[in-house]
Amino acid sequence: MKVFITGIAGFLGSYLAEGLIQLGHRVSGCDNLIGGYVDNVPEEAEFMQIDCKYLNAMKKALENVDVLVHTACAAYEGLSVFSPHLITQNTSQISATVFSAAVHNNIKRVVFCSSMARYGEQARVPFTEDMVPKPRDPYGIAKLAAENLLISLSETFGFQYVIVIPHNIIGPRQKYDDPFRNVASIMINRMLQGKQPLIYGDGEQKRCFSFIEDTLGPLVSLVLSDTIHNEIVNIGPDEEFITINELARVIAKQLEFKLDPIYLPERPREVKLATCSANKARKLLGYQTKFTLEDGISEMIKYIRTRGTKKFRYHLDIEITNALTPKSWIKRMF
Repeated sequence: MKVFITGIAGFLGSYLAEGLIQLGHRVSGCDNLIGGYVDNVPEEAEFMQIDCKYLNAMKKALENVDVLVHTACAAYEGLSVFSPHLITQNTSQISATVFSAAVHNNIKRVVFCSSMARYGEQARVPFTEDMVPKPRDPYGIAKLAAENLLISLSETFGFQYVIVIPHNIIGPRQKYDDPFRNVASIMINRMLQGKQPLIYGDGEQKRCFSFIEDTLGPLVSLVLSDTIHNEIVNIGPDEEFITINELARVIAKQLEFKLDPIYLPERPREVKLATCSANKARKLLGYQTKFTLEDGISEMIKYIRTRGTKKFRYHLDIEITNALTPKSWIKRMF
């Protein structure tokens, strides 16, 4: 098959491209390089430096494509509270453009990578796919809007869709010079430079972290499936539900780093307890977790050490600055 991946230079998109190429599929994709590195793109893939917001360009790019996988977005949940225009434009608006171009080209299957942010604050964890979404921040709202648009277009024009919900993916190739996201990468990058990690709030927020290989397997299966249509599926492990404080300790232990975190005021709209159940993926795909959190952190440390630590790049505008905006962003504390 010919598969087109938006966000192919990004963390998840590049791994997916690599996995599909290894299985013998033809892969092409686009990226505007806001959140990825061009050297992430496999040499065997056809790369187009296109911004997904341009409809005519996307119509042309998607010609003769069998399956579209839409991973591109500005995946900045915390920043979205203070840059709602930027984040929603590069999440829900680009999704409308990409889906429209897919319908124009009669693409028969669309796989959309949404976000755990769609669930928001729920009465219980882990989150299951049958829960009513209650997103708390502009990013989650934009992701849910894109889901609803995809479902509406599918019902109207008759193509297949799958909505996948990855959560807190970690691993080599993840952008680590970005001050607004990727907490594990940020912590590793800082500690390798002898700097203490910054933690927002009390650090008792709890998450599960998904090593990339544990996300890639079920995603590839859903891209290629002949039988799973019009479903929403959480992908990634659900076994190690830990606090941000514990995450810092895991990293510090591997680095033999004397940990004394810098605590900052909590960020508005942040969900305290958030993790997804993998039971549906187990049922539909025979999913099994293969990597522990320790394994994932170890691989990330090797990657960042090899590539070299970096100063943080404030490459995105903060649209709203007031008393609620994290001072670390305004003062560029990183």
